[in-house]
Amino acid sequence: MKNVSGGNYEYQKVKSVWTRLDRMRRTITETDTSVAKRSWRAVVDNFELDVPREVIAMSSGMAVGAGKSGCMCGALNGGIMALGMIFGRTEQNGPKDPKVVKCMELTHELHDYFRDANGKHSNCCRVLTREFDMGAGEHKEQCIRFTGIAAKKVAEIIVREKGLKNID
Repeated sequence: MKNVSGGNYEYQKVKSVWTRLDRMRRTITETDTSVAKRSWRAVVDNFELDVPREVIAMSSGMAVGAGKSGCMCGALNGGIMALGMIFGRTEQNGPKDPKVVKCMELTHELHDYFRDANGKHSNCCRVLTREFDMGAGEHKEQCIRFTGIAAKKVAEIIVREKGLKNID
């Protein structure tokens, strides 16, 4: 659907975004353990972005709150990466660059939405998973849900900001 050309994307249509995000979320969770990668891939795959898989590999270290440090939730990190890819800059033009300002606004919107929508009023992996035995995999269902929250909000932002029509 989109072609990458010097960091610019051409938008033509959005095919069943919400349905496809849900299907992708269910499929990815069985094969991938990184919520950052899941969020990122859900957006890339569902908007059919022409992105090399090596770019998606950049999110590998974000698992379990960035290198298992328990910091920012990977689902949110992956969503931020997707927003940066669509709305971010490719040239250093200072902090007042309109692309920087817009990307920061959208990232802040995602950050606050995710914190409020996840039911725990936090973006910290350590806080979000404190009641789970991570080694036993008890957290997976919650992480699947968080991936959906982040990916859907990113899709909503992209659709809104790019003036796309959802054809669901």
